[in-house]
Amino acid sequence: MKIITSRNNELFREIRQIAGSARVRRKASRTILDGIHLCQSCLRYGENPLFCVVNKSAQNNPEIAAILAECIKRGVTCIGLPETLYHIVSQVEEGAGLFFVIVPPAYPAPFRITQTTALLDRIQDPGNLGSILRSTSAAGIREVFCSEGTASAWSPRVLRAGMGAHFLIRVHENVDLEALITASEVSVAATVPTAEQSIYDADLRKPIAWLFGHEGQGISSTLQSKASLALKLPHVGEQDSLNVAACAAVCFFEQLRQIKAG
Repeated sequence: MKIITSRNNELFREIRQIAGSARVRRKASRTILDGIHLCQSCLRYGENPLFCVVNKSAQNNPEIAAILAECIKRGVTCIGLPETLYHIVSQVEEGAGLFFVIVPPAYPAPFRITQTTALLDRIQDPGNLGSILRSTSAAGIREVFCSEGTASAWSPRVLRAGMGAHFLIRVHENVDLEALITASEVSVAATVPTAEQSIYDADLRKPIAWLFGHEGQGISSTLQSKASLALKLPHVGEQDSLNVAACAAVCFFEQLRQIKAG
């Protein structure tokens, strides 16, 4: 393991720029996985990281020691930092003392939808996006398509909210959802509060492209007009709507329930 003790070290300065700037991450095609679970998921399901960065005071933690040993075995560049330098580059307060620098994967986008998937129209909040990706993975959905204007799927905050889901699904960004919906071979379901049909009354056992929209503005009128199904989530009480991530989870798991029930 390479030990760095100076903030003027060239490699440390490179990592500091990647950790601290979304613009640098986009330009360099790099991102940060902070925490034991994300790093374990990367090693198990993804590609090798570029760097494994460890707080020297935490390297004796058994889980961190195991990750470090696996990275060394794979030939990954491992960097040990004293606590003062580590906290300069880590984005998580009271974190575990470990993060990876990785290259986010890029996937060729299919020209049409043939299986159940999620279509995300300008989802803004990183926590919402990460939660949706996590629910998508848990429900067995393997592809997600994000329109331009959606939060960066591989940003550190979305990654933390996704809890490793990124390595189990394919996330396509800056997708022309209108063209994709037009070529879709499955029904496209838009969640609309004013819809007449409830998701509990709809037959969801066939593949569906679930369409969810901006937290404040909802699904764009253009995309909504192209959906073949308009469904609502009935609820009681004075609250007039659900958080988009909660809405997505309800839809995914109602579909899963129906499929499991036959």
